[in-house]
Amino acid sequence: MPISDLSFASIMDLTRAYRARELSPVEVTQHMLDRIERLDPTLRSYVTITPEIALEQARRAEAEIARGEYRGPMHGVPIGVKDLCETQGVRTTWGTTILANNIPEQDCTVVRKLSEAGAVMLGKLHMTEGAFAAHHPKLPPPVNPWHPDHWSGVSSSGSGVATAAGLCFGAIGTDTGGSIRYPSGANGITGLKPTWGRVSRHGALALADSLDHIGPMTRSAADAGAMLGAMAGADPLDPTCLEAEVPDYLAGIEQGIKGLRIGIDPTYVYDLSDVDTNRMIDEVRKVLVDLGASFVEISMPLTTSIMYEKWATYCGVETAIAHEQTYPERAAEYGPVLAGLLEVGRGLSAMDFMRIHHARLAFTGELRKLFRRIDLLLVPVHPFGNPTQAQLEALSAQPEGLNELVAYTAPFDMSGSPTITLPGGFTKAGLPIGFQLVGRDLDEAALVRAGFAYQQVTDWHTRRPAGYRDVASA
Repeated sequence: MPISDLSFASIMDLTRAYRARELSPVEVTQHMLDRIERLDPTLRSYVTITPEIALEQARRAEAEIARGEYRGPMHGVPIGVKDLCETQGVRTTWGTTILANNIPEQDCTVVRKLSEAGAVMLGKLHMTEGAFAAHHPKLPPPVNPWHPDHWSGVSSSGSGVATAAGLCFGAIGTDTGGSIRYPSGANGITGLKPTWGRVSRHGALALADSLDHIGPMTRSAADAGAMLGAMAGADPLDPTCLEAEVPDYLAGIEQGIKGLRIGIDPTYVYDLSDVDTNRMIDEVRKVLVDLGASFVEISMPLTTSIMYEKWATYCGVETAIAHEQTYPERAAEYGPVLAGLLEVGRGLSAMDFMRIHHARLAFTGELRKLFRRIDLLLVPVHPFGNPTQAQLEALSAQPEGLNELVAYTAPFDMSGSPTITLPGGFTKAGLPIGFQLVGRDLDEAALVRAGFAYQQVTDWHTRRPAGYRDVASA
C-alpha cells in the first residue's frame, strides 16, 4: 500500500495489510503520531496525545499478529477516544475546566473492549463542555478541515475532525441529541449511533443518562461495522446495557438492499429543510432505488415535534443530576451555554418533566409500530447545509434555533433508535453534507449493509479535505 494512501486507509485495508505482512502496526502508529504532531496544532482535534501507550499497544499487536494470534478487524488499528471516556492514568476532562486534571483509575468499558480487540489508542479527542452544545469559552474548539470558518459539529467535534483529516482511522463518539451525527455530517465521515444500551456507558461521563449513546465514527460503513462489533455487548457494570447477542456486522454486508422498504415523510423532510439538503435527499433516493430499495410515503408520529421542541428541557433535568456535585457550587467555572441548560433542568417541575416523558413513551411506541411497514427511514442530519460558525451562533441565539437544529436528531435519541449518518454530497459552497438512515431497534446490521451498498456506488465518503492527502505523503 503506498504511503500516500496510508493516512486515509480504511480499517478493512489495514486488516488485510497486517495479515499479509504488508504493513506493521508499529509503522502505522508512528506514521499517525507524526502526522498528528504536524497537523493537529492547527486542527486542535486532540486534547491529549498518548504516544507511549499507542506504541506499546502497537508493538503488542504486531507481535500477536506475527504469532497468528488474530483478535479481529480492530487489531493494531490506531483510533482516537472522546475525552469523556475514562482512561486509566490518562486525564479525562469532559470538555470542562473543572476536570482539567482528572486522572481516572480505570478504563471505561468501551475503551477496555477496544483494547481487548487490539485497537491502539492515539489519544483523547476534544469535545464540547459536558458534551452539550458549545465548547468551554477558555478551550478553543476543533477546526473543520474542509473550511476553518465552518462548523465542525458539536460534542464529538474532535472525533469528527480527526477522522476526516486522517489523524486516526476511527474514533469513539457519543450522541445525546446529535453529537455523532452532526460532526459526521459536517466533516464528511460515517457515524453510527447504535440502539440505546447496545454499547455500555460504564465509565463514560454523562450528559443525560437515558439519552446518551456511544458509537463509532469512521470513514466508511464497513469500518463502522467493524468498530461497533468490538464496542458492543453486555456489561455487568452497566445494568442498562442490553444482553442481546452482538452479530458480526460485516457478515452479509455485500448482500445489498434489494427489496428493503425505506420510509420518508415528505412534510417532515422537505418542509423543514433548505435547498441544498432537499437536493441531496432527492439524489440519495435515486441511488437507493437504483440499488433495489423501494420508498414508502409515511407520516411521522404526531409526537415527533414534541421530541425536538422539548428535548433540551428534558435533557436539562438529567444534566442537572450529572452535575449536581459541582453546580451551582462552582457555577463560575462553567461556560454560559452549559450553565443555561443546567438552570433549565433545575427549574423544571416534576409534573412538566413527566408530561414530556409520557410524550416520549408515546413517540417510541408509535415509531416502533411504524417500523412494521418499513425497514429503514430516510431523514437529513439537520435542516440546513454546513453552516459557518457565525450562522450557527445566530441560530443558537434564537429561542427556536436549537429546536430547528435538533429536528432530525433528537427524536431518535428520545426513542433510542439506531441510525447511520453517511456523506451524501456537498453544498454549493463546497462543504460536505450528510443524511441519516434510521433502523429498527438492534438492527444496526441493516444500517451497515445499507450504508455499504450506498458507498459502493457513490464516492462522497472517499472525498478528502484539500491539502491533507498531500501532507500525508510528505
